[in-house]
Amino acid sequence: MPKRYLVTSALPYASGRLHVGHVAGAYLPADIYVRYLRRCGLDAVYICGSDENGAPITIAAEKEGISPQELVDRFYDLNSTTFGKLGMSFDYYGRTTSEVHAETSRAFFTKLCEGGHIEDKETEQVYCPHCERFLSDRYVEGTCPHCAAAGARGDQCDACGKLVDALKLVDATCKICGRAPEKRRTRHWYLKLDDFEPRLKEWLADKRHWRENVFRFTKNFLDEGLRSRAITRDLDWGIPVPLEEARGKVLYVWFDAPIGYLSFTKEWAAARGEPDAWKPYWCDAGTAIVHFIGKDNVVFHAITWPAMMMGEGSLELPANVVANEFLNIKGRKSSKSRNWAVWVEDALEKFSADQLRYYLCANAPEGRDTDFTWSDFAERANTELADVLGNFVHRALSFLGRYLGGEVPAAGALEERDRAAIEEAARAGVEVGREIEGFHLKAALQRVMRCAKHANQYFDALAPWATRKTDAARTATTLHVSLRLVDALAAMMHPFLPESAARLDAMLGRTEPGAPRVWARIGTEGPQVGEALPAPEPLFRKIEPDEVEAAESALEA
Repeated sequence: MPKRYLVTSALPYASGRLHVGHVAGAYLPADIYVRYLRRCGLDAVYICGSDENGAPITIAAEKEGISPQELVDRFYDLNSTTFGKLGMSFDYYGRTTSEVHAETSRAFFTKLCEGGHIEDKETEQVYCPHCERFLSDRYVEGTCPHCAAAGARGDQCDACGKLVDALKLVDATCKICGRAPEKRRTRHWYLKLDDFEPRLKEWLADKRHWRENVFRFTKNFLDEGLRSRAITRDLDWGIPVPLEEARGKVLYVWFDAPIGYLSFTKEWAAARGEPDAWKPYWCDAGTAIVHFIGKDNVVFHAITWPAMMMGEGSLELPANVVANEFLNIKGRKSSKSRNWAVWVEDALEKFSADQLRYYLCANAPEGRDTDFTWSDFAERANTELADVLGNFVHRALSFLGRYLGGEVPAAGALEERDRAAIEEAARAGVEVGREIEGFHLKAALQRVMRCAKHANQYFDALAPWATRKTDAARTATTLHVSLRLVDALAAMMHPFLPESAARLDAMLGRTEPGAPRVWARIGTEGPQVGEALPAPEPLFRKIEPDEVEAAESALEA
């Protein structure tokens, strides 16, 4: 097992709000994984931040008639606040406009140049004579030359996931003026990806444990052969290329963005007063670097970024690249430009963070695209989260308060049903952990819910409401075992539903609600015998039909 973990989520562009597809793809899975690692007592640092360079920023700023700096400042504040409300447990949330990031990116570029892995070429590029500017990839849209899908960008097609050469887009148009661009010659610098093709293939060969979608896509891409990829752009917003002959050009955002994982870790270390604390997480073979991304970012994280790391020479390569498919909205891909999305900040004004986290994990697009609908969200929040998990917790704690004065009873002689219930909880803890470690987060959550169903069945079978009048000892044992099951569920809930788990900890009398407990002891302990527990409160509220109707109306508006 690794000595430590460096976990990252793809950097969200600071050009728009977060929607549920973003969260389901790269952020919630990573947060669940990191929370689990910490509860196992493992050293895990979780890094993310705001992607604030490149064409997406300048395009959005131009549309609003404001400066790029004003735009990124606004969305840094908004998105970091939204992440906080959602319960993301980042150790550090940085910005790619920081000086540390610019310095780290320039050093990376220089190191690759010194190694002979960067070349300059004068080539044809897309130019808009009406706007009098070369068009960086995101400024060009058209029909994909690979799959014929409309709306492909000049860097990648979301429909097929392949990289796109802007010059080969069919019926290309300038995103600023809508006119057809032309071709003109200009000079740019290229990363010689083909230098790293043999080593990338060797590195990928032992990654069969990766998710099938990531491994298959990466292998197919490598099998097609790698070519040099431009890593500079004609923009006035970004990190200037550190070459005198490249004045007026900036580093391509997909070159500097993954470097953000490294530069933000440096900033995290400096903020702790330990400037060199980042080094073991990036340069020590005992670290597992795990990137969580959406499927449209696989090529950059599984090919381009590892190639850059190989060329830089001092960094450990990623141990895993975990990519989810797309979470569509009622069968259609989320789209900021068409305002077809469920925005996280809006959802959190109406529903709890844990209700949203539960649904996005239970409906996670791990192996295929899935759909988000408000009716399904409400159905699962009500019939699963509230009626199964919340119901067992509330009935056990309420019974304790009503008939035993809230005092935790000692167990009498355990019968087979009691032992089976305790063993089921302990077994669930082991199996949930195994699923999380294998990045099967949906299956892990399903296993938690099966444990909650078994707990309800135990409570029903032992019927303490009946035995309390005839067999006080039996009733005490039933409640003692039930509280151990509640405690086990609280521990397993933490990675998935941290706010609710912390509230449940408080109901169980824990002096530090939400404080890490040893995962391996799940099912082996419970509240202290004789302790008086506070009156319980419902963990999850039911979602009403009119709330669903209002959410659906807002989506269609």
